[in-house]
Amino acid sequence: MSVKIRLQRHGKKGKPFFHIVVADARARRDGRFIEKLGIYNPITNPATIELDVDAAVKWLNNGAQPTDTARAILSYKGAMYKKHLQGGVTKGAFDEAEAEKRFNAWLEEKEKQVEGKKDSLTKAKDAVRKAALEAETKVNEAREAAAQKVVDDAKAEQDAKDAEAKAEQDAKDAEAKAEQDAKDAEAKATEEAAKAEETPAEEAAPVAVAGNEEPISEKSEQKSPKDEATKEETTEDKSVVETAAEKLGGIAAAVAGAVANVTEKVTEVVAGKSDDAEGAKEEDAKA
Repeated sequence: MSVKIRLQRHGKKGKPFFHIVVADARARRDGRFIEKLGIYNPITNPATIELDVDAAVKWLNNGAQPTDTARAILSYKGAMYKKHLQGGVTKGAFDEAEAEKRFNAWLEEKEKQVEGKKDSLTKAKDAVRKAALEAETKVNEAREAAAQKVVDDAKAEQDAKDAEAKAEQDAKDAEAKAEQDAKDAEAKATEEAAKAEETPAEEAAPVAVAGNEEPISEKSEQKSPKDEATKEETTEDKSVVETAAEKLGGIAAAVAGAVANVTEKVTEVVAGKSDDAEGAKEEDAKA
């Protein structure tokens, strides 16, 4: 009977694991077996292998033929090497103790290799995890920066709108204040003009009486304290509202011209009356 050491499949679809068995070569793959030697799980990294090395070496010495995958597993776990050492003991190359010593040294070296692979895989996983974390952190920072930029842009836009609205309001307030100042200045100028018109009228009111006539030019030159106060007020106001002062100057000049005309007419009327009175006296004397 031909005996083989092979794998017997178990597990569900996509997640297999295997039993390492000794079975008749004529049996089905997952059928009856003679002895179970261990298990093999290829899903893990590195693969999980549990093997009864002594039983595997016994079956190899009895002539059991391993399949290619089973041979690789037996070699990985040292069953093939131990069979080779037992052959050396049989031939007398070295004793059983030396064979056991060499096998143990090989096992230690193999364990170191496996542990080194596990460490390298762990480090690789940590590096991948760290890189993913850094990438996620960068993405989050970029997202936060973009959100902050949107907030800052909105705030800057709102500040610009507020500043523009404030500037418009200040401009309106300044314009309103300027209009009010202009109205006040115009009202004040009108009032000063009225005062200036009243003052020359008062000066021109007294008219010389016949027989007690004084030169009108001398009367016009006399100035009352009220006129001086008005002149001082006009001088002070000119430094505040120059335009109003200029208007007052023009009005004063016009009034002065009118006063001169009135004075001339009064003089002519008085002279005419004097001539009429003398003519009447002469006629009475002749009569």
